[in-house]
Amino acid sequence: MIHRKKLVEEVSGWLRIFDDGSVDRTWTGPPEVTFMAEPAPPHEEFKEGVAVRDVTIDEKSGLRVRIYLPQHEPPYTDNHNKLPIIVHFHGGGFCISQADWYMYYYMYSRLARLASAIVVSVYLRLAPEHRLPAAIDDGFSALMWLRSLGQGHDSYEPWLNNYGDFNRVFLIGDSSGGNLVHHVAARAGHVDLSPVRLAGGIPVHPGFVRSVRSKSEMEQPESPFLTLDMVDRFLKLALPKGCTKDHPFTCPVGHAAPPLDGLNLPPFLLCVAETDLIRDTEMEYYEAMRKANKDVELLINPGVGHSFYLNKIAVDMDPHTAAQTTGLLEGIIEFIKRH
Repeated sequence: MIHRKKLVEEVSGWLRIFDDGSVDRTWTGPPEVTFMAEPAPPHEEFKEGVAVRDVTIDEKSGLRVRIYLPQHEPPYTDNHNKLPIIVHFHGGGFCISQADWYMYYYMYSRLARLASAIVVSVYLRLAPEHRLPAAIDDGFSALMWLRSLGQGHDSYEPWLNNYGDFNRVFLIGDSSGGNLVHHVAARAGHVDLSPVRLAGGIPVHPGFVRSVRSKSEMEQPESPFLTLDMVDRFLKLALPKGCTKDHPFTCPVGHAAPPLDGLNLPPFLLCVAETDLIRDTEMEYYEAMRKANKDVELLINPGVGHSFYLNKIAVDMDPHTAAQTTGLLEGIIEFIKRH
């Protein structure tokens, strides 16, 4: 007798889980947005000023990164001409999306070009097959790989070794990737990274939440990239079994989290969207960081929602979204230049 797989869980067009444990991440929402969640192939030649390659950084685990190299002026005879390195953690509620999705390709090739920086985007393991802390481990492994490149131990990656400045490494993450910026930086604060120097962290609309709904969760409009249903369902699948949203992975300022003043963190730029559902809990993080005397700056984009800059349709069609995306990029680049 043929066993028909039974659907046991579904998250609004993004994800379906079956009774045999298999997961289908085929997008089933409006077809006109499908292109944003499709893979953009790498290209070793420069297109619009950026070349892209995928590299396996750990043969055992299969961990991969995507590297964006901007066109630059040779020669690189000393460190003064080398390019800052931005390690990127993609979003998706820890459950969906890949580093090669077009929405990230479009945004992070643009950042690499405008910032004159090398972007290293990590292909993170996804829940529910790999619950947290798997994605944090992957992010930290990417940082350790950079350290091994900088030390010259058995590792060599020509784009990074020839053009990258290991003394200016930044972490950036969208949405749930913003949580990884905090947790990877906190973990890195316990180890000797040399010759790598963690120069800054940039959580963009991080997925910081708590069990009790915030005012903004109850009052702000839901967006295509974030609904309360997505928050609840993705985090239930991603957090360690039996844990609530008060777990430090999603609530780094809660009672269960290590005190912020005990963490060794680089300077942070927290990016917040004014109409984001989870704006209030992001602002609680900002206030807690300030209270703990951490070096934290705030960039607020008015009149836009969660991950607005990744919605290429809105960026192309709506002048306000386009202008706010430019403003966000300019703020990020300015922060990088100062550190």
